[in-house]
Amino acid sequence: MTIGRKAFLRGATLALALCGATALVSAARAETVRVTGAYYSDKTGPYLEKMAAEFHKLNPTIDIKIEVVNWDNLLQKLQTDISGGTNADISIIGTRWLLDFVKDDQAEALDGYMDAAFKDRFIGAFLAPGQIGGKTYGLPIAASARALYYNKDLFAKAGIAAPPATWDDVAADAAKLKASGVAGFGLQGKAIETDVYWYYALWTYGGDVVGADGKAAFASDAGVKALTMYKSLIDKGLTEDGVTNYTREDLQNLFKQGRVGMVITAPFLINQIATEAPKLNYGIAPVPKEAQSATYAVTDSVVLFKNSKVKAAAWKFLDFLFTPGPRIEFTKGEGFLPTTKGEATDSYFVSNERLQTFVNLLPSAHFAPTVTGWEDTAKAVSDAVQSVYVGKAEPAAALKAAAAKADEALGK
Repeated sequence: MTIGRKAFLRGATLALALCGATALVSAARAETVRVTGAYYSDKTGPYLEKMAAEFHKLNPTIDIKIEVVNWDNLLQKLQTDISGGTNADISIIGTRWLLDFVKDDQAEALDGYMDAAFKDRFIGAFLAPGQIGGKTYGLPIAASARALYYNKDLFAKAGIAAPPATWDDVAADAAKLKASGVAGFGLQGKAIETDVYWYYALWTYGGDVVGADGKAAFASDAGVKALTMYKSLIDKGLTEDGVTNYTREDLQNLFKQGRVGMVITAPFLINQIATEAPKLNYGIAPVPKEAQSATYAVTDSVVLFKNSKVKAAAWKFLDFLFTPGPRIEFTKGEGFLPTTKGEATDSYFVSNERLQTFVNLLPSAHFAPTVTGWEDTAKAVSDAVQSVYVGKAEPAAALKAAAAKADEALGK
């Protein structure tokens, strides 16, 4: 009995030791992938957490840790975290920032992880902005274009039969809307994309932001004409009062409330209206033109940072995110355009007439140029147009001064 008891205890001890060793081996194999997500809406965090949980079920040895950061703070946070070596493994970024991350040797080239079938998942026009110097550094997680939303009921009340096709039409329609008691044309003058709201006009007047020589090109005749036109809308009272107090989100709220007749923005407003103002009777039309048609196309990219210690696991999560199920759920939920072929063939997108308006504008789309110093260039433009909007500067002088600052940022 005594010998048997000792043998039993030795066996139990050995079994426990083996279990402990197995647990240690499993723990050693477990990896945590940290993901920084950009805040698009209240749906962003829950979506990413759901994807993390679904991925973990398929890959029990990989944990996904999600952090969601507001866009206004995202770039500064990433730069601070990278300098301190505390950054996540994967992050969503504005594609316009990508060149600076590549230039500073912080973004991992992804081509070695991708096969031909993976690359073929993407719509080429949206994958291209993430490619620099023949290598792919960013995958398009979100895409949008811009178009003109107009309130059909307000138009009918003001006696306007159709959406404006030109900027002259915008001015004429805005005057009628003003006479009927509402702001005519919503003009953004504050915060992120203040510069972009002016680019809509700049591009349609035939101008550009950065020229082929890499220098600022916006202080051109087309630029002066476009900015003069916007200022004339303000001076005639055809916009909302105090345009420099209004962000993109503020304008969208005015539109949802029926307080402005026209606003230019992205497809995600469709989802917001469906949720917050389902009775709003509205239409979507191309950006008004002058010399040519134009829109702004945007991608946000997912990057894998070079200092990640879990690159294989991180790539596995990226591969999962870009399969049809996760992509369709994200794009539908946030109100974006498809970036992959699997999304584009889904019935939700194929039969969505309003989204198709944006898709049809893509042949005339402008992307933010892939240059270093883009954020400083955008700030110089935003400062210039704001000074004109409030009457502190004239268009030609403001744009010339902004171009000089932009050229410093661009290294020209």
